[in-house]
Amino acid sequence: MIARGEPWGRPATGPPDREVHGDDAALAAAVRGAPGGLVRFVPADGSDVARALGLRPGGTPRGTEVPMDALVLGDGTWAVNAVVVGTAPDRCTRLTRRRPLRVTVDGRPLFDGRATGVVVATGQWLRGGDVAPRGHPGDGRAEVQVYRLGPAERAAMRARLATGTHVPHPRIVQAAAAAVEIVADRPLPVEVDGRPHPAAARLEARIVPGAYRLLL
Repeated sequence: MIARGEPWGRPATGPPDREVHGDDAALAAAVRGAPGGLVRFVPADGSDVARALGLRPGGTPRGTEVPMDALVLGDGTWAVNAVVVGTAPDRCTRLTRRRPLRVTVDGRPLFDGRATGVVVATGQWLRGGDVAPRGHPGDGRAEVQVYRLGPAERAAMRARLATGTHVPHPRIVQAAAAAVEIVADRPLPVEVDGRPHPAAARLEARIVPGAYRLLL
Protein backbone atom coordinates (compact mmCIF):
# COMPACT_ATOMS: atom_id res chain seq x y z
CA MET A 1 0.00 0.00 0.00
CA ILE A 2 1.29 3.48 -0.87
CA ALA A 3 1.95 5.73 2.11
CA ARG A 4 1.39 9.43 1.60
CA GLY A 5 4.57 11.13 0.42
CA GLU A 6 6.44 7.88 -0.20
CA PRO A 7 7.43 6.42 -3.57
CA TRP A 8 5.67 3.33 -4.84
CA GLY A 9 8.21 0.55 -5.21
CA ARG A 10 11.75 -0.22 -4.13
CA PRO A 11 14.72 -2.22 -5.37
CA ALA A 12 13.86 -5.91 -5.53
CA THR A 13 14.79 -7.75 -2.34
CA GLY A 14 15.76 -10.90 -4.22
CA PRO A 15 14.80 -13.17 -7.10
CA PRO A 16 11.09 -13.78 -7.71
CA ASP A 17 9.40 -16.51 -5.72
CA ARG A 18 7.51 -17.56 -8.84
CA GLU A 19 6.98 -16.68 -12.47
CA VAL A 20 3.47 -16.50 -13.89
CA HIS A 21 2.59 -16.60 -17.59
CA GLY A 22 -0.92 -15.78 -18.77
CA ASP A 23 -3.81 -13.42 -18.15
CA ASP A 24 -4.89 -11.52 -15.06
CA ALA A 25 -6.93 -14.48 -13.79
CA ALA A 26 -3.82 -16.69 -13.96
CA LEU A 27 -1.93 -14.11 -11.93
CA ALA A 28 -4.74 -14.01 -9.36
CA ALA A 29 -4.73 -17.78 -9.00
CA ALA A 30 -0.97 -17.79 -8.47
CA VAL A 31 -0.87 -15.08 -5.83
CA ARG A 32 -3.81 -16.62 -3.98
CA GLY A 33 -1.59 -19.63 -3.35
CA ALA A 34 1.38 -17.56 -2.17
CA PRO A 35 0.24 -14.23 -0.68
CA GLY A 36 2.99 -11.70 -0.06
CA GLY A 37 5.36 -13.33 -2.53
CA LEU A 38 7.46 -11.65 -5.19
CA VAL A 39 6.11 -12.49 -8.65
CA ARG A 40 7.48 -12.03 -12.12
CA PHE A 41 4.49 -11.72 -14.43
CA VAL A 42 4.84 -12.49 -18.13
CA PRO A 43 1.49 -11.22 -19.40
CA ALA A 44 -0.67 -12.48 -22.21
CA ASP A 45 -2.08 -9.96 -24.64
CA GLY A 46 -4.97 -8.08 -23.10
CA SER A 47 -3.77 -8.11 -19.49
CA ASP A 48 -5.09 -5.01 -17.75
CA VAL A 49 -2.55 -5.36 -14.92
CA ALA A 50 0.22 -5.30 -17.52
CA ARG A 51 -1.31 -2.24 -19.15
CA ALA A 52 -1.40 -0.41 -15.82
CA LEU A 53 2.28 -1.12 -15.16
CA GLY A 54 3.69 -0.93 -18.66
CA LEU A 55 4.68 -4.61 -18.69
CA ARG A 56 5.35 -6.28 -22.04
CA PRO A 57 5.46 -10.04 -22.73
CA GLY A 58 9.08 -9.88 -23.86
CA GLY A 59 10.25 -7.22 -21.43
CA THR A 60 13.22 -7.59 -19.10
CA PRO A 61 12.65 -6.79 -15.39
CA ARG A 62 14.32 -3.59 -14.20
CA GLY A 63 14.86 -4.90 -10.69
CA THR A 64 12.06 -2.97 -8.96
CA GLU A 65 9.27 -4.49 -6.89
CA VAL A 66 5.93 -2.83 -6.18
CA PRO A 67 3.26 -3.85 -3.63
CA MET A 68 0.02 -4.82 -5.35
CA ASP A 69 -3.49 -5.04 -3.95
CA ALA A 70 -5.96 -7.85 -4.57
CA LEU A 71 -9.67 -8.41 -4.08
CA VAL A 72 -10.93 -11.44 -2.16
CA LEU A 73 -14.52 -12.51 -2.72
CA GLY A 74 -16.72 -14.14 -0.14
CA ASP A 75 -16.22 -17.56 -1.75
CA GLY A 76 -12.44 -17.24 -1.50
CA THR A 77 -11.82 -16.27 -5.14
CA TRP A 78 -9.03 -13.75 -5.70
CA ALA A 79 -8.96 -10.97 -8.29
CA VAL A 80 -6.03 -8.74 -9.17
CA ASN A 81 -7.84 -6.25 -11.41
CA ALA A 82 -11.64 -6.09 -11.45
CA VAL A 83 -14.87 -7.82 -10.55
CA VAL A 84 -18.10 -7.02 -12.41
CA VAL A 85 -21.61 -7.92 -11.22
CA GLY A 86 -24.31 -7.62 -13.88
CA THR A 87 -23.23 -6.22 -17.24
CA ALA A 88 -19.82 -4.62 -17.69
CA PRO A 89 -19.93 -1.02 -18.96
CA ASP A 90 -18.18 -1.85 -22.25
CA ARG A 91 -20.87 -4.46 -22.95
CA CYS A 92 -23.90 -2.45 -21.89
CA THR A 93 -26.32 -1.75 -24.77
CA ARG A 94 -29.74 -0.18 -25.18
CA LEU A 95 -31.27 -3.60 -24.53
CA THR A 96 -29.47 -4.27 -21.23
CA ARG A 97 -31.99 -4.44 -18.42
CA ARG A 98 -31.58 -2.60 -15.15
CA ARG A 99 -32.05 -4.82 -12.11
CA PRO A 100 -32.78 -3.93 -8.48
CA LEU A 101 -29.48 -3.68 -6.58
CA ARG A 102 -28.27 -2.66 -3.15
CA VAL A 103 -24.61 -1.73 -2.78
CA THR A 104 -22.95 -1.20 0.59
CA VAL A 105 -19.38 0.07 1.01
CA ASP A 106 -17.52 -0.21 4.32
CA GLY A 107 -20.84 -0.88 6.04
CA ARG A 108 -22.52 2.25 4.60
CA PRO A 109 -25.32 2.27 1.99
CA LEU A 110 -24.07 3.57 -1.37
CA PHE A 111 -26.89 2.66 -3.77
CA ASP A 112 -30.38 1.19 -3.67
CA GLY A 113 -32.17 1.15 -6.99
CA ARG A 114 -32.06 -0.28 -10.49
CA ALA A 115 -28.75 -0.58 -12.32
CA THR A 116 -27.19 -2.50 -15.20
CA GLY A 117 -24.03 -3.41 -13.34
CA VAL A 118 -21.40 -2.77 -10.69
CA VAL A 119 -17.62 -2.60 -11.15
CA VAL A 120 -15.26 -3.20 -8.24
CA ALA A 121 -11.67 -2.55 -9.33
CA THR A 122 -8.23 -2.44 -7.77
CA GLY A 123 -6.80 -0.79 -10.85
CA GLN A 124 -7.77 1.47 -13.70
CA TRP A 125 -8.35 -0.57 -16.86
CA LEU A 126 -10.98 -3.04 -18.06
CA ARG A 127 -10.33 -4.66 -21.43
CA GLY A 128 -8.18 -1.67 -22.29
CA GLY A 129 -10.82 0.89 -21.37
CA ASP A 130 -10.02 3.54 -18.76
CA VAL A 131 -13.02 2.49 -16.68
CA ALA A 132 -11.77 3.64 -13.26
CA PRO A 133 -9.48 6.63 -13.91
CA ARG A 134 -8.84 7.09 -10.17
CA GLY A 135 -7.86 3.46 -9.73
CA HIS A 136 -4.35 2.50 -8.62
CA PRO A 137 -3.35 -1.13 -8.01
CA GLY A 138 -1.32 -0.30 -4.91
CA ASP A 139 -3.28 2.35 -2.99
CA GLY A 140 -5.09 -0.02 -0.64
CA ARG A 141 -8.60 0.73 -1.83
CA ALA A 142 -11.13 -0.51 -4.37
CA GLU A 143 -12.90 1.77 -6.81
CA VAL A 144 -16.64 1.03 -6.90
CA GLN A 145 -18.91 2.15 -9.74
CA VAL A 146 -22.66 1.54 -10.10
CA TYR A 147 -24.05 2.07 -13.62
CA ARG A 148 -27.69 3.19 -13.82
CA LEU A 149 -27.68 4.98 -17.19
CA GLY A 150 -30.77 4.94 -19.36
CA PRO A 151 -30.79 3.18 -22.75
CA ALA A 152 -30.21 6.38 -24.75
CA GLU A 153 -27.09 7.28 -22.70
CA ARG A 154 -25.16 4.06 -23.03
CA ALA A 155 -23.61 4.42 -26.49
CA ALA A 156 -22.04 7.75 -25.50
CA MET A 157 -20.76 6.17 -22.27
CA ARG A 158 -19.11 3.31 -24.16
CA ALA A 159 -17.49 5.75 -26.59
CA ARG A 160 -15.89 7.62 -23.69
CA LEU A 161 -14.54 4.57 -21.85
CA ALA A 162 -11.26 4.56 -23.76
CA THR A 163 -10.30 7.97 -22.39
CA GLY A 164 -11.94 7.76 -18.96
CA THR A 165 -14.21 10.70 -19.74
CA HIS A 166 -17.39 8.72 -19.04
CA VAL A 167 -17.01 9.85 -15.42
CA PRO A 168 -18.05 11.86 -13.57
CA HIS A 169 -21.64 11.25 -14.58
CA PRO A 170 -24.82 11.81 -12.55
CA ARG A 171 -25.95 8.24 -13.24
CA ILE A 172 -22.65 6.52 -12.48
CA VAL A 173 -22.33 6.30 -8.71
CA GLN A 174 -18.71 6.16 -7.51
CA ALA A 175 -16.95 5.45 -4.22
CA ALA A 176 -13.66 4.16 -2.85
CA ALA A 177 -13.85 1.42 -0.26
CA ALA A 178 -12.11 -1.42 1.53
CA ALA A 179 -15.16 -3.70 1.56
CA VAL A 180 -18.16 -3.97 -0.75
CA GLU A 181 -21.41 -5.93 -0.60
CA ILE A 182 -23.74 -6.21 -3.60
CA VAL A 183 -27.22 -7.71 -3.25
CA ALA A 184 -29.57 -8.25 -6.21
CA ASP A 185 -33.10 -9.54 -6.52
CA ARG A 186 -31.86 -12.57 -8.47
CA PRO A 187 -28.55 -14.16 -9.49
CA LEU A 188 -26.67 -11.89 -11.90
CA PRO A 189 -23.69 -12.64 -14.14
CA VAL A 190 -20.30 -12.18 -12.46
CA GLU A 191 -16.97 -11.56 -14.16
CA VAL A 192 -13.66 -11.88 -12.32
CA ASP A 193 -10.51 -10.58 -14.01
CA GLY A 194 -12.15 -10.94 -17.40
CA ARG A 195 -13.39 -14.50 -16.91
CA PRO A 196 -16.94 -15.69 -16.22
CA HIS A 197 -17.69 -16.61 -12.61
CA PRO A 198 -20.80 -18.34 -11.20
CA ALA A 199 -23.82 -16.03 -11.14
CA ALA A 200 -24.72 -14.63 -7.73
CA ALA A 201 -27.50 -12.69 -6.07
CA ARG A 202 -25.13 -11.59 -3.31
CA LEU A 203 -21.44 -10.86 -3.59
CA GLU A 204 -18.93 -9.61 -1.04
CA ALA A 205 -15.46 -8.34 -1.86
CA ARG A 206 -12.72 -6.90 0.30
CA ILE A 207 -9.41 -5.34 -0.58
CA VAL A 208 -6.15 -6.92 0.57
CA PRO A 209 -3.52 -4.16 0.53
CA GLY A 210 -0.08 -5.32 -0.57
CA ALA A 211 -1.35 -8.83 -1.23
CA TYR A 212 1.69 -9.62 -3.37
CA ARG A 213 4.75 -7.94 -4.85
CA LEU A 214 5.28 -7.61 -8.57
CA LEU A 215 8.70 -7.46 -10.18
CA LEU A 216 9.08 -4.70 -12.74
